[in-house]
Amino acid sequence: MTDDALDKVFERIWNIAETLGLPELVRSTTHGTPSLKVKTSFIGRLKDNDTFAIHCPLEEKPLLMENVPDIYFETDHYKGWPYILMHLGAVSDAELAHRIKLAWHAKAPAKLKKALAAANAN
Repeated sequence: MTDDALDKVFERIWNIAETLGLPELVRSTTHGTPSLKVKTSFIGRLKDNDTFAIHCPLEEKPLLMENVPDIYFETDHYKGWPYILMHLGAVSDAELAHRIKLAWHAKAPAKLKKALAAANAN
């Protein structure tokens, strides 16, 4: 798959991410594919045209894979790491937004989380 094709697929992810209003959420490239970062911390990346790897606490992975196996899965490469794979064709925009928000909160520096909380309090 060409970079242009991956960029086109990533547009959906980026458009959803932008609507969340999360400070310092940036579009980047990781291992040659489009990715999301909070400042410089990796949140997730597009692996191919239907697979997005996103940060996920280790204790949540088995629950997600068991309860929603059509969306969430992992390969041997991701076993033991706090990232889960998602089938983009099966995940709703709302669920994708939820996962991006959770990943941002897990990886964002405390100062950014505090700034977001203060902005949301007003």
